Amino acid sequence: MATADEAVFRPVRAGNPFEETVERLLQAIKLGVVAPGERLPAERELAARLSVSRDTLREAIKVLTDSGYVEPRRGRYGGTFVNERLPKPRRVGAKRIARELGSGLEDALVLRAALEVGAAEAAAARELTAEECEQLRGRLADSAGAKLADYRRMDSRLHLAIAELSGSPSLTSAVADVRMRLNALLDAIPLLERNIVHSDEQHRAVVEAILAGDAPTARAAMQEHVAGSAALLRAFLT
Repeated sequence: MATADEAVFRPVRAGNPFEETVERLLQAIKLGVVAPGERLPAERELAARLSVSRDTLREAIKVLTDSGYVEPRRGRYGGTFVNERLPKPRRVGAKRIARELGSGLEDALVLRAALEVGAAEAAAARELTAEECEQLRGRLADSAGAKLADYRRMDSRLHLAIAELSGSPSLTSAVADVRMRLNALLDAIPLLERNIVHSDEQHRAVVEAILAGDAPTARAAMQEHVAGSAALLRAFLT
């Protein structure tokens, strides 16, 4: 199965290795692939997986250390750990972010719908192992029980878990990338209790359809969910 860990820590493209390394590490943290308190892969392993030099990786880690996302620890059980308390998202108006995105906003919303609806359908069409089913139930429980400050991250991690179950590394990577494109905008709008309750219900419907192997229902449930999210975003931009 293609994991979110593999999707995020994949070789960076040539041209801007430092900038993209920083982006990949932030992606892993913000999407919950590496949770607060957890350790990033060892430096040698991470540099190899990203296909960058260890010097480039160290520079990227220093940027995230200075920004408050990670902390290096020494000793036998040392390494680079994600901070328990992450920096709060920069508060920028949703309309300003939307202006900066321009036509990229609609592009990202359409792409997200195509990718995530397809991922849910593909996941339901696969014969899942008992372990995969248990992991998906766990991600659903984490999202439903998340504190307000953690909700976006847990929500992202659930959606990535569904993409993982599609069995396609490329699809999982694409879902992670489009999620990051929309993150700044999602952080700029308020978390509404009623919307969270509704979102949790929709998550449950998607997961239950996947676990039942009902691909058409999984597709329809995810379509309804991402359409609702897009409608909420557009509502705050008008």
